[in-house]
Amino acid sequence: MDCIYKDPNHPTEARIKDLLSRMSLREKAGQMTQIERSVATPSVLKDLSIGSILSAGGSGPFDKALSTDWADMVDGFQKSALESRLGIPLLYGIDAVHGNNSIYGATIFPHNVGLGATRDADLAQRIGVATALEVRASGIHYTFAPSVAGLSRLLSYSWDPMYLEQHRIGFWDKNSIHGKYWFWQVCRDPRWGRCYESYSSDTNIVRKMTSIITGLQGKPPPGYPKGYPFVAGRHNVVACAKHFVGDGGTDKGINEGNTISSYEDLERIHMTPYPDCISQGVATIMASYSSWNGTQMHAHRFLLTDVLKVKLGFKGFLISDWEGVDRLSKPNPLGSNYRTCLCTAVNAGIDMVMVPHGYSKFLEDLIDLVESGDIPMARIDDAVERILRVKFVAGLFEYPYSDRSLLDTVGCKLHRDLAREAVRKSLVLLKNGKDPRKPFLPLDRDRKAKRVLVTGSHADNLGYQCGGWTATWCGASGRITIGTTVLEAIKEAVGDKTEVIYEQNPSPATFEGQDFSYAIAVVGEGPYAEFTGDNSELIIPFNANEVISLVADRIPTLVILISGRPLVLEPWILEKMDALVAAWLPGSEGGGITDVVFGDYEFEGRLPVTWFKSVEQLPIHPEDNSYDPLFPFGFGLTYDKKGPLN
Repeated sequence: MDCIYKDPNHPTEARIKDLLSRMSLREKAGQMTQIERSVATPSVLKDLSIGSILSAGGSGPFDKALSTDWADMVDGFQKSALESRLGIPLLYGIDAVHGNNSIYGATIFPHNVGLGATRDADLAQRIGVATALEVRASGIHYTFAPSVAGLSRLLSYSWDPMYLEQHRIGFWDKNSIHGKYWFWQVCRDPRWGRCYESYSSDTNIVRKMTSIITGLQGKPPPGYPKGYPFVAGRHNVVACAKHFVGDGGTDKGINEGNTISSYEDLERIHMTPYPDCISQGVATIMASYSSWNGTQMHAHRFLLTDVLKVKLGFKGFLISDWEGVDRLSKPNPLGSNYRTCLCTAVNAGIDMVMVPHGYSKFLEDLIDLVESGDIPMARIDDAVERILRVKFVAGLFEYPYSDRSLLDTVGCKLHRDLAREAVRKSLVLLKNGKDPRKPFLPLDRDRKAKRVLVTGSHADNLGYQCGGWTATWCGASGRITIGTTVLEAIKEAVGDKTEVIYEQNPSPATFEGQDFSYAIAVVGEGPYAEFTGDNSELIIPFNANEVISLVADRIPTLVILISGRPLVLEPWILEKMDALVAAWLPGSEGGGITDVVFGDYEFEGRLPVTWFKSVEQLPIHPEDNSYDPLFPFGFGLTYDKKGPLN
């Protein structure tokens, strides 16, 4: 071959150096550009050497498109990219945050908060493997997952107190162990709309669950260079640890808000798992929309470059969030300050910009900023080197197109069984019997239960069961994908000898002339994502308390709560329930719930966060002197008479 970069027998760094030397400034700027699929045309991809495309939540070929349709679309985009002067392949990205959740028919796993309740690192890794296969089957190479934050070991690097003071890092503790910090976890406030994207409020759990990165990307071999991105092969995807840093610690839990803390606390509480992710070869990291002490992360050179890239040794690429550069200019994101914002973000360390629509202005301003000297060419070369490194490591130059042999893995029984296992292990039993000596669960079935009432807004709603980031950005109600609702799972579990009566919104007439053995009320939150889920009240919606009260006053009742976080449980309503199970956002496999409540499997889940008594207590943490929760962190009952798991 006449080009080193095209020859896979040459070392990756030699290929990067060769390709970079052949690139014009315009082509380098193109590689730093990520655009939304809706504005991607053959001419744009070919002529501008665009580096990456993404699908926003719900943005696909057409409604309920299958993986094969997605593969056709992505391969078409790739064909245009390869027709560019240098033939640099595209990296196609999507938010596959609990399975390949945008694609109809894919396996939908529990959201992260549910996985955190399992404490099962092996399970998380296996979910990563399954997700990678289904993502690659659709032709996509890159997932914006997982959402992480935390680390519980001491990092062995030290910071000069004068340097911290000079950069207004602040609050250096002269009693700290020579600048070495313990790192804790993120989601500190359930009012935050992204709580379900966090595994836990505990550092050790988050560290364990970063094993999903190894599942997604594969495991680096012994001796692999520290901090260097790794992707094992065509059955793996490029992962993205996000959002760096502090997004779960904003004041009052406001999404994209301001994290107010000393530098020591930022590390101790929020950077937790990033060194773990980097040690596993995570290929990309996404910057947070949030600010730290008033400075937005997308503009924070000290944290993005000096800490993440230099101190932690991250050698993959750093990507902005959606319009993250635009949002540096408030209140007029697309106004006259865009050029300044772009200059600030790139110089701070952002390598690839999720534009996603206004690519013409982005490219024009970026090129002009380089030519004027406002952005050094060395900074551009560093960004492009990082992007190319990930593409070479991921094998895109050798295998740019989809592997259709993987299509049979999408929604396959093996993956659905894995999702069902995850649901089983995530369930947390919060109450079992009004009298602890007389447990209500497991439920009777077959001949012992002649007639059962199933009720509630979430009993037969697959969309509510899956939550946000399913089919669309915020999710939706109804049969939005393929799966098993809780109602369907109940009918399968009890068999033909038990009559199941379903009434979503019962009335007193529902009980006339009926002899119900018991009721199952399935209630919870509607789906949401990001700021649309910010909630200062945390009341169970859809008149859930009224439904529970009406039913539980007449029949022994199991309540199954579908939610991405703890919600308000008033004492009066909790007393009426015979049993209560926190099922989080379980995904497509409702059978995992019935597996446990009917006694085929034991409860294993433990609370990954504290369950508060009232919102006035928030934020609430186990280390608080005034800690007085409804259910403490780690709580979970079992059928075993030994008592709580905690």
